[in-house]
Amino acid sequence: MTVTEHQIEQYQRDGAVYLPGLFTDWVETLRNGVERDMTDPGPYAAENLHEGEAGRFFDDYCNWQRIPEFRQMIEGSSAAETAATLMGSERVQLFHDHVLVKEPGTGKPTPWHQDAPYYFAEGSQTLSFWIPLDPVTDASLRLIAGSHRWEKPVLPTKWLDEDSFYPDESAYLPVPDPDAEPQRFDVLEWPMQPGDAVAFHFKTLHGARGNVANLRRRAFSLRLLGDDVRFVERPGRTSPPFPGHDMEPGQRLREDWFPVLTV
Repeated sequence: MTVTEHQIEQYQRDGAVYLPGLFTDWVETLRNGVERDMTDPGPYAAENLHEGEAGRFFDDYCNWQRIPEFRQMIEGSSAAETAATLMGSERVQLFHDHVLVKEPGTGKPTPWHQDAPYYFAEGSQTLSFWIPLDPVTDASLRLIAGSHRWEKPVLPTKWLDEDSFYPDESAYLPVPDPDAEPQRFDVLEWPMQPGDAVAFHFKTLHGARGNVANLRRRAFSLRLLGDDVRFVERPGRTSPPFPGHDMEPGQRLREDWFPVLTV
């Protein structure tokens, strides 16, 4: 698909844009990759439900080097080209991949959060693709329009218990509850088909509903970096942590770990 000027404007204004059918040709490839990942999870795989909670909420990230289907999609699809156009960037670096699976009957929502505070990558040219691999009606992605332009970041929390991710909370806004204040927030949300995508900024506040339907909700997410992104230090262990990276504040992320993609 060709990205329109209207979609570029929407991404820059709202921090999110819906791109129907962008990755339709890659659905089966990604489904196979998710199945491979769930059968043989990586070191960062997590189960995000407490004992006794119904369903299953699985996530895993940083697997593109060991899951061939993920690498095929990253290198063979239009992801990098589309991201460059939306971000207004000449180059695109891969940051990481992310698998999120909510099995039928999983009532737990994904907590509201911004991705940026968890990361050691900072800049105005950032982009995540969220790609459902099943029809999405109930377990939809939700985003707050314009939140990527808020003056302070939102406090990052741990998904399982929602405790603070870093010891010092003073530099962050408390996590808002858009459902409790619907007049205050413009919530973006779309029913989606397999292979559709939402592109959103790392600083866009987002979450997802629980999956109360009788269908699985598998999603593949891809995090990409543009020209102005640099390494920053955070007040604790980041997620993903990427131990032993040896980068200094202000540097571009090392290209042997975070490759530049063809646009």
